Amino acid sequence: MSNQDVYAAGLLNRALDPATQPSEIQAFFRAELDLLHEVITEGMRVIDVGCGTGRHLLLLKDRLRLGLGVDYEHSYIAEAHRRAGGRHLHFITGDATAIPVPAAFDFAMCLTNTWGTMSDKSGVVKEMRRVAPKPRTRLLSVYSEASVPSRREWYRRLGHAVLEETRESLVTEGGFRSEHFSEARLRTLVGECTIRPFADIAYVVTF
Repeated sequence: MSNQDVYAAGLLNRALDPATQPSEIQAFFRAELDLLHEVITEGMRVIDVGCGTGRHLLLLKDRLRLGLGVDYEHSYIAEAHRRAGGRHLHFITGDATAIPVPAAFDFAMCLTNTWGTMSDKSGVVKEMRRVAPKPRTRLLSVYSEASVPSRREWYRRLGHAVLEETRESLVTEGGFRSEHFSEARLRTLVGECTIRPFADIAYVVTF
């Protein structure tokens, strides 16, 4: 199975249940939310690339002028629409390397290692630069190599025990492939950027 097949089967919804998450993963999720409340300010236009069911934009809704979420899994986009309830949030099914909108955003984000499950990472970075054209207005959060033990346990709890581990990824028996990164690899993939350690198991990349 591909990552797309695994997501279509509902992995994301189960993964967001705190009962499935080791403590390190829970701490990472909390730190992401704290970070967003620091960097997203009143009146911003924000695009979430690989938005899933829209949880980040929904949490920020009261301070956004406009929020747009993009994801290739249509069932997640349908759920995000349902949760948004007609607010100034919009969700579209689309390719993260060819987002069908103009460059009109103050901030672009791709969080919770979503970028680490995408095949064309350079293409996604290029598109994020296009839709949020000002420097330092694009944000990635990705797993570091230190995340491997907690992710192994998390995926096991989700019924996706790890079958293969490499320097760059974990592959589960369900076909899910999730990558982790070194600072050197991030600089190679992203180009000019700022990288800082995050929540003990991750990096935050601003570019």
